[in-house]
Order: sequence, then structure tokens, then C-alpha cells
Amino acid sequence: MLEYLPQDIRDGLDAARKTELKRKSRLRVRVGGTELPVLRLWEGGLALDADQMPQLRGLVDLYDGARHVCHCLIVLSTVENGELICEFKRATPASETAALDFWKDENAPVGYLPRH
Repeated sequence: MLEYLPQDIRDGLDAARKTELKRKSRLRVRVGGTELPVLRLWEGGLALDADQMPQLRGLVDLYDGARHVCHCLIVLSTVENGELICEFKRATPASETAALDFWKDENAPVGYLPRH
């Protein structure tokens, strides 16, 4: 049905759709010092506005508002219908604490008393 509309009207409708998706989404991708709104997110990938970022690869951080959600390793990005479609190799959940590199005993004492 959209094929019968003039090109400038189709472009305007597409721009309005992108603007609405950006406004609704709280999700952001942080690349270096740049933050980009996420248009869509699914298991294994996300979509960004291709006008803001023409190509993207590497490690990025995904935020929901101010909350750090995960670290994503983007291995493939293609442009389809004005969207930059990015696919993850992995998406590691963000943690407040560092990962332990040793086994923690469940029955270990909580603290030690001083000798004095």
C-alpha cells in the first residue's frame, strides 16, 4: 500500500516511526563516549538507527535508563530499511561486584576476632 505514496511521504512516515521508537525506548547502547537509542532488542541482537551509526562492531555496553544491563560483543552489523541490525556473539550480564576466582566455602567464618 505504501508503494503508491510519493517518496517524500514514505520518507516522512519512516522518520516518524523511527522517532516514535526512539522516544518509547529506555534502552541505550554506549560506544566509547557516544550513547545511541536502541530501536528494538531481541535475543541475540538489537537494532539502532543507521543514520546515527552506519556500522558497529566490538564490545558495547547496554543500559536501561541509568542501570547497566550487560556487555555485548557485536560481531555482525548490516543496514536494513534504515536500521542498523547488530548481532551479538555474547551478552554478559553486568555485575556490581568482581567475579570470584576461587571457591567460597559456605561454612567459612564471617569474620575473624583480633588477637588482643
